[in-house]
Amino acid sequence: MATRVRVMIVEDSPVVRQLLAHIIGRDSRFTVAAAVASGEEALSELGRVRPDVISMDIRLPGIDGLETTRRIMGEHPTPVVVVADAVEDASLKISMNALRAGALSVVEKPVGLGSGDYERVAQDICTQLFIMSSVPVIRRREIGGRPAASPPLPIHAARPFAGLGYLALAASTGGPPALARVLDALPADFPAPVFIVQHMGPAFMEGFAQWLDGLSRLKVGLAVEGEVARAGQAYVAPGDHHLTVAAGGVMRLNREPAFAGQRPSANVLLRSLAKSAGAQTVGVILTGMGEDGAQGLLELRMAGGHTIVEHPSTTVVNGMPGAAARLGGAREILPLDRIGGRILDLAASGAAGWTPGR
Repeated sequence: MATRVRVMIVEDSPVVRQLLAHIIGRDSRFTVAAAVASGEEALSELGRVRPDVISMDIRLPGIDGLETTRRIMGEHPTPVVVVADAVEDASLKISMNALRAGALSVVEKPVGLGSGDYERVAQDICTQLFIMSSVPVIRRREIGGRPAASPPLPIHAARPFAGLGYLALAASTGGPPALARVLDALPADFPAPVFIVQHMGPAFMEGFAQWLDGLSRLKVGLAVEGEVARAGQAYVAPGDHHLTVAAGGVMRLNREPAFAGQRPSANVLLRSLAKSAGAQTVGVILTGMGEDGAQGLLELRMAGGHTIVEHPSTTVVNGMPGAAARLGGAREILPLDRIGGRILDLAASGAAGWTPGR
């Protein structure tokens, strides 16, 4: 019999704590190793309990979930899944910052057995806890020098890269802080629209876009059906909708079946750009679990796009970028801290008279 995943629940509400214990305890993959009411208690019990994964509330008395996550990742690195109220702005901001501090994903908090969404939310919680329990989270040592780019597979593009007209970014596990890092490199007058696919629960996407907007010099919001994308703005694919880009930068949203298990899907976005503006698009795949985006990035590269994947030395999970590299979709494989600068170089080479500014 497989060893059960040991879960620590951190939740100050006795009702929600009991509900989470019921949800997790009925799943044969788990055992509830501890259920505590505060960040202080979680930190004191961590060494004794040694959970495989932690369910983390954000709005805690005393040390909040953000600071608790920071300390866990610094003292006893353990996969953390944030369980948050998706409709509270304050909780959303703290949740996104917890992802930046090292938490791996965020899921909706259950509201009670009588809720129509109860079973869906319960399943999402268990799925994320199980998946994230296997993600290795360690104190990353500093790597001397810059990691060498891995040689991409030879691909003969149908046409050469003509310059940056559109930028597409895709990520999953570990994506929010990676996306924030890339966007931080882009100035307010960035000469192209930016499209973003991040795998995250639908209830959190608006808050995620608002969080990025607060960190970036670009204006960031959810993509809107039929709107024409503008330079200097970033458009996040809404929850449970695919985002495509037609000729002229017209954004289209649809709810066609999930692709590679995801909706929104990076494959769908990248394939649309390969068809509508392949030689004018830079496509980037950052950290993430699974293989979404690999085929789309290959098609974009074959259409003349300049394609980049994150180097495995800086990813939280090398699933998505690794799959794209193996398939031959990457023209370059770069560590996270070099991707933003490379995008600026490509933008400057393709936009006459434009130089990066702040």
